[in-house]
This record gives sequence, C-alpha cells and structure tokens, in this order.
Amino acid sequence: MKLGGRRQSTNVEDRRGQRAPRGRVGGGIPIFRGGKISMGAIVIALIAWLAFGVNPLQFLGGMDIIETDQSSVSTSGSTGQLTDAEGVFVSQVLGTTEDIWAEQFRLNGLGEYKEPRLVLYSGATRTACGLGQGAMGPFYCPSDFTIYLDLSFFRDTGRRMGVRGEFAQGYVIAHEVGHHVQRITGILEQTQRAQQRASQREANQISVLTELQADCLAGVWAHELQKQGDTIDQKDIKDAMNAAAAVGDDRIQRNTQGYAVPDSFTHGSSEQRVRWFSRGLNTGSLEACNTFSG
Repeated sequence: MKLGGRRQSTNVEDRRGQRAPRGRVGGGIPIFRGGKISMGAIVIALIAWLAFGVNPLQFLGGMDIIETDQSSVSTSGSTGQLTDAEGVFVSQVLGTTEDIWAEQFRLNGLGEYKEPRLVLYSGATRTACGLGQGAMGPFYCPSDFTIYLDLSFFRDTGRRMGVRGEFAQGYVIAHEVGHHVQRITGILEQTQRAQQRASQREANQISVLTELQADCLAGVWAHELQKQGDTIDQKDIKDAMNAAAAVGDDRIQRNTQGYAVPDSFTHGSSEQRVRWFSRGLNTGSLEACNTFSG
C-alpha cells in the first residue's frame, strides 16, 4: 500500500503513553443473555475480540457505562501531526476514508459526511462507551463517534494469525469507519432496536449482518483507492482478503474449540466476510452493501 505524500487526517488523537485509567470492565453482553454462560463461551468471545474488534452487541448498544477514577488519566491527548511511522500510516489511512466517504455521501445524496475521530492509545483508555482496553481490539464507539485503536493489535494478529501487510491494517480501519457510516446514516440505531426485540439467535444474526455490511463498506473504500491507480495492488487485495478470512467466526471457533457453532456467530464466517468485502471492492456501490435485504 503506497500512501506517499497523502495528507494526514486532523481527526486523530494520540493518547499513547498516557497512564492507563483504573476501572472495572463490565456491562451487559447480550450475546450471553438468557442462558448459562460456559467458560468455553467466554473464551470464544474473548478470542473473537482479540481477533477483530469488539462484539457490536456490547459497544453498539449493550454495554453499561463504566465508572473510572477521573483523576487517573487525562481524557484527551495530542492532536497535531504525527511523526512516528505507525501513527502517520493510520492518520493517512483515515484521511483517505474521509475523502472517499465525503464524495460517496455527495454522490448518493446523503448530505455532508461527518468525519469520525480516531484515538490511538496503549493498554486502556476512557470512551463514551465505557473503559476501552487493547485486548478488545479496534472498536467503534457510536456514543462519541470515535474509533479506538491500540496499535499492538496489528503486531499481535500478525504473530498469532498471520495477518500481515499495510493494506490489511487499512482494511481493519476502514471496517471501523464502516460502522461510523452505519451510525450517521441511522443503520446502527435500527439494528439496535431490532436486537432488543429479538431472540438471542436472531440478535446474533442481526449482528452478523451489521458486521458484513461494514466489511462491504470497507470494500467500497478499497474500490475507490484502486481506481486511483498506484495506491494498492493485487498483493494488497490478497492481504485484505486473508485478513477478512482470518477473522471469520468459524475459523476462530475451529482454531479454539475444534468446531464451529453457526448460531453463535456475531461477525460472520470467513466465506461471508471475504464475499461481502469483495462485493464492495468489485462494485463500489453502497446499494450493493445492503446485507439486510434478504
């Protein structure tokens, strides 16, 4: 992935190196609602968070606000131009999403695109959705329109899951931006309401459709980058496909417990995640990303 002289986003806040806040991680996780929670289920959920983001049933409406010690850490960090290679890369990727989604909103009559913020942090940080921790992986908090990213996630997934390549990292960021697009277009509010009325199995299915749509929206971003010629190549696309496949619920479950339980999926199978990312990549169409159409 060649970003060269691409501009950095002005919406990145750097909290790395700040003292971690104290607090308890808790709050309702509806995926376990109404039944006995097995240790195996807890382990699977934790590994899923490590693999790719947090369960949307937690951060997209199911998590209690976490009380923290307000004196332990500042809630803001530096917002100037980043100078370290990892930070510059993330900021440049976010900048490309801002430009692409501003144009997509204009072309599709969606009004002005409200850009998300992105917070880089180490270990733990406060969010409007509670206490965010690096072990959760990257996540989007709809309450403050912010993506949270501990860069150790990329090193961990490269080592444990073989997910490598800058464009694979870009895909992860673009997926979280996809959740932001869902938030400001009202989709997340609708899915949250639907989940509250649904059975556990149905709520999981809604979660999967929400995640697959974010994958497709990441594909739309990749489509626009590909049109620009020299930013990404076929190796980059392959890296993104490998990343999408690596974080499929079926692969994660088979690697951890030896078998998959489709009704428990919250992000989608490897095949589904690759297929929906590919759909956005190949079409560049928002209409093609309607995972809820049946």
